[in-house]
Amino acid sequence: MAATRVTVVEDDDAIREAIVATLAKSGYEVDACADGESGLRTARQPGCSLVLLDLMLPGMQGIDVLKELRKTHPTLPVIILTARGTEDDRVEGLRCGADDYVVKPFSTRELVARVEAVLRRSPERPSPVQKLRMGHGVIDLDRREIVSDGAAPQSLSETECQILAHLASNPGRAITRDELLTRIWGLSGGVETRTVDMHVARLRSKLTGACGEEAADGIATVRGRGYMLGANVQRVEPT
Repeated sequence: MAATRVTVVEDDDAIREAIVATLAKSGYEVDACADGESGLRTARQPGCSLVLLDLMLPGMQGIDVLKELRKTHPTLPVIILTARGTEDDRVEGLRCGADDYVVKPFSTRELVARVEAVLRRSPERPSPVQKLRMGHGVIDLDRREIVSDGAAPQSLSETECQILAHLASNPGRAITRDELLTRIWGLSGGVETRTVDMHVARLRSKLTGACGEEAADGIATVRGRGYMLGANVQRVEPT
């Protein structure tokens, strides 16, 4: 089983190195960053399970990192690191979506205990989606194709499969264009582009052609929010 990956965002070299050593000794994989911009980029990479985030950072402040991270990763666990006497900062961090906080100076035992506690109560990560049923077709994301009775398989691009997989991994939640740009194309939120809409339009066309007209609502547009899979799409569990 792969080790749990933690992103540490702390500008103090001594504190950062101590945290990295402590977590590594406890069996975690650790990515360490010394500023907010690199911390945000690293936390958004696939595989990150938790973020330890200092609030006082050079350049982009920790609160701003947290706000931006919540736009694309609303359920990623975040523990903020704060100095004593900064109650207002702790309260603001919790209101902005932090899961917990640790006050400096802290013991290594407390830090590991906080990390373990937050990971325990965080939502279970869904298993990877392999197949979806839509209309009279089955979408095989591993093979990148749509299979339907009496028709040749319709191929899908890697990007189209990534879009479907991300939507399917977040049932019932509208996925914003910014989130898709970040998770699939690696672009920062707020980029003005029609890339997402064009890919979704092409994907809808393929789904309708291969799975029937009932697949037209397979990817629903949520006005002012983004996209989500329709109720007519079923996840096919591996046998």
